[in-house]
Amino acid sequence: MNLNQKITDTACDAAFTGKEIHPWDSGPAVAELQGLLRAHGYTIRIIDGDFGSLTEAAVRSFQKKHGLRINGVVGPQTWAALKSSVKPGARVLRQGYSGSDVYELQGLLQVNGYEINRTGIFDQKTKLAIKDFQQKHKLKDNGIVNSITWTLLRGGYPEPTPSKEPFWLSNFLKWR
Repeated sequence: MNLNQKITDTACDAAFTGKEIHPWDSGPAVAELQGLLRAHGYTIRIIDGDFGSLTEAAVRSFQKKHGLRINGVVGPQTWAALKSSVKPGARVLRQGYSGSDVYELQGLLQVNGYEINRTGIFDQKTKLAIKDFQQKHKLKDNGIVNSITWTLLRGGYPEPTPSKEPFWLSNFLKWR
């Protein structure tokens, strides 16, 4: 294994981790969590960066479904499961986010002629490439990848629609 491969492997590992967050935390990491949960089909009405009871219920349901420890805390295993299984185009991406969908985004940027490394981490270079792509396609050049940007990056193919996870029904039945 050469040094470049080792650096790439380390970057890819970093793409599937995140800061440990707990119920009632707030901030950008919680907003990313909420976007990931929504992309996995959980009902998150507002991505507000506040880890409230609805976000906690969705985390617990996700943990149960994926055989993880059901504690409502988003640690390394939960982050890895969320980020490695998210479908490209199922969530809005912005600088600071990471995961398999960001890795796919960077691949699409390469296909569209941008010299960018596929690390799975939405860094400044990725943002600049997205802004340039958006300018060339007469989109709002904010560096945020929404469904329209995804569609154009794919050459006009629409994004996949995530399945809805009926976790509320299972929680309701639990109380009977």
